[in-house]
Amino acid sequence: MAGSDTLDVGFPGISAQPVGPPEAYASRPGFSHGGVGVAACWYGGARAVAQALAGAAAKRDVGPHALAHLGAVDLGLRTVRAALRQAAEEIDADPDDRRGEGPLRALRARALTEAVASDVLVRTGRALGAGPLSHDEAHSRAVADLTVYLRQHHAERDLARLGELVAQQGAHW
Repeated sequence: MAGSDTLDVGFPGISAQPVGPPEAYASRPGFSHGGVGVAACWYGGARAVAQALAGAAAKRDVGPHALAHLGAVDLGLRTVRAALRQAAEEIDADPDDRRGEGPLRALRARALTEAVASDVLVRTGRALGAGPLSHDEAHSRAVADLTVYLRQHHAERDLARLGELVAQQGAHW
């Protein structure tokens, strides 16, 4: 993350005027669409991490356990890709979120993507060991960046909010 030039800034002593009521920013129509965009970034990061495993398996015999991890990684990433594609289609069909489905959609997309991306980190590490982290700068950077990016997910707090919305609106599986 050092290359992203992430900075903390403060504005002490600066007066400001509210531009809306409390929670107006987060409750505006379409706000939750951005959460799906964040999940798409996590997906891209997970693909970058998984590439080391796919590349190793294409070049040499990595053994049955690493292949099992690769199969699970493939399944997870394809599932996320399908979910993100569906979310994008739903957003395009209702960009102003007039149906009010955005928060639930975003929570689902984010939770699924975070779970799969976390699984990709674990499985790739277990399949390949420390070698790529020690000798492949691009891979180690991708692992570090994805680890930081995934902390944008609010973990159990987001899952609890998802459960709350499902309980209110009914489960439609």
